[in-house]
Amino acid sequence: MISTAIRVARVGSAAELAAAVLMLAGFPAIMVAALIPSVPAFAAATAVTYLADHYLHRQGSYLINRLSKVRAGLSIRFLIRQLLLILLLARLDLSNNLIFYGATACFIAFYGLQAPHGALVTLIRNRRRLPVATRNVDLASRIRIPDAPPLGLLNRSAEKMLHLDLAAVVGILVAAQLDSATPGFIGIGVTLGLGSLYVLALTPYVRGKKVPPNADKVLAKVDEWLRDYKPETVLYFSGSKDSTYQVNMWLETMEQLDTRPLIILRERVILQNLAPTTVPVICVPGGVHLMNMDLSSVRVALYAANVGKNIHLLRVPTMKHVFIGHGDSDKLASVNPFSKAYDEVWVAGRAGRDRYAIADVGVRDEDIVEVGRPQLAPIQDWQGVPDGRMPTVLYAPTWEGWDGDPGNTSLMLAGENIVKTLLKADPPVRVLYKPHPFTGTVLAKAGAAHEKVTALIEKAAAERAADPRLQADTAAVAAAKAELARIEARLTALVGSGGEKGDEAEATRDGVVDVARYEEIARLRGEWNDAYWRSFPMWEHRVITGSEPRLYDCFNVSDAMVSDISSVVSDFIASGKPYAVTDSAGLGVEEFKRQNTAVRAATILSNKAAELGALLDAVRDPAGDPLAEDRVELRQYLLGPDEPTSIEQFNTAVANLAIKAEARNVGQESRAAASAAETVA
Repeated sequence: MISTAIRVARVGSAAELAAAVLMLAGFPAIMVAALIPSVPAFAAATAVTYLADHYLHRQGSYLINRLSKVRAGLSIRFLIRQLLLILLLARLDLSNNLIFYGATACFIAFYGLQAPHGALVTLIRNRRRLPVATRNVDLASRIRIPDAPPLGLLNRSAEKMLHLDLAAVVGILVAAQLDSATPGFIGIGVTLGLGSLYVLALTPYVRGKKVPPNADKVLAKVDEWLRDYKPETVLYFSGSKDSTYQVNMWLETMEQLDTRPLIILRERVILQNLAPTTVPVICVPGGVHLMNMDLSSVRVALYAANVGKNIHLLRVPTMKHVFIGHGDSDKLASVNPFSKAYDEVWVAGRAGRDRYAIADVGVRDEDIVEVGRPQLAPIQDWQGVPDGRMPTVLYAPTWEGWDGDPGNTSLMLAGENIVKTLLKADPPVRVLYKPHPFTGTVLAKAGAAHEKVTALIEKAAAERAADPRLQADTAAVAAAKAELARIEARLTALVGSGGEKGDEAEATRDGVVDVARYEEIARLRGEWNDAYWRSFPMWEHRVITGSEPRLYDCFNVSDAMVSDISSVVSDFIASGKPYAVTDSAGLGVEEFKRQNTAVRAATILSNKAAELGALLDAVRDPAGDPLAEDRVELRQYLLGPDEPTSIEQFNTAVANLAIKAEARNVGQESRAAASAAETVA
């Protein structure tokens, strides 16, 4: 019942739901208290609405956003409280009392302060929003960008300003209860005084040296930096906040390029969620600004997603354009007809080439280049389950997809069956569950299935922890947890000192990475991962959400995986470990294998998951695994040869395409020169 209410109200937890109910019920209670009239009841109901409202704002509740859409936004809620306070005074026969007139004048004057306050905040934010935002680009030596106002002035500014009425409300209520105007006027003075000071504190930031330079000057300095840096290879990306992982997966590859790399982003929210990197990053939200940017030195542009905004860079003929994608799977997205807009399409192995040939979407075979998957380097080869350790099976289903097709994911139709079968396995196994971050964003049914699977695993974990037959090395676990806390504290200090900037402009000015700090963070993240897996018993079931530990880290501690048709399967094949894929659409084994290359060496599961025994047998007895040789062949077919390494193949492909781009540009210049000579003659 509660979980249903949480989904309907679009809140994140039972605590948020309770706060929402209290806030929404509080306003009728305030009105009743004003009509009775009762000062104590009014004060109690008012306090509830203040606290619940504040809590929901701090949690970023979706409900708060919805209230503003139905004319019940933050300012309206404060105004209603104040009007009901005036009603209370009238019902107490204080309408001819000085406190009544003082309260009325106070709230009118207080709202009069909202206009200059809101105007100043908006003006400051607009002036400090540069046409571009950067990381690892030295603009500080080229242009003056002043410090941002203190975070306390702009962060949640409207909420802070409105809450200044609290002094007046408390003072007026005390005055009404004691029948003395003095407390009321003290509160009124505090509210109006603080409100005026807030407005005055913002004023210096809209004039003089505290204002950043205009857009033209900033863009000119960015072009100046580009001419000095001379980027040669660009990774271009546009998308939503939730798609940031698609560009993050290419950051390490960009750092290993033999050419000078640059990352171009189109949305500020992507930059805010971008993982740390040493590669220069420029976020250019405006299409006109991007098209006017000096990218004359760039010879190769890489695209990780097929989106409409790609056209703003695709129009540049002096560079060659390559679709590299954000995963290599048998999904239709991997053979998007839009791919023919690029000069080349880079795939991991022969399977990607064949996939385009079969799809017949207009991508020519000569425009396809096999480069492997550089991101898969951290995935370790399987050596079998170590003696004395319980086998670990990873369940990593994909999400429901934008079309909501039930066959996209096993979670809705088979998730419970898969998890129940694994939890009841004999001999026992450990289950790790890592769902796709988009799960439940399209279909509520997928979100509900995720919750059921999570509940099953957490219940089984609790039962296993209480089982006297399973004894944890408490000293080792405690030591690992202590190490984990130490690493997290150090990471927090390093990430925090890395520039929690006042705003985007300040982050742009000071956004050049400290390489030593960056390398220490990378080392500590590796140590964190090692400590994480040692911080609980090796037999403990686990639900893993969020960005850490990463999917590949889960691969490395697992002995087998159950998943769906997605790039996760293709990536896992790099480990050589047994895996199973669910035929959620009910195509049948042969047809399923025919349509999906990545499952040709997999145990195929029906939605009842009855076939999981074959997967577990392969884990327990690798020598008797009938699919072991098939996985070796499929690995090379999907991901390419082990030698040369994938990053070497990738760099070679970049170099070859850069030569083609340069040859094209030289040819154009020669033709232009010949044409000019003929004109003169």
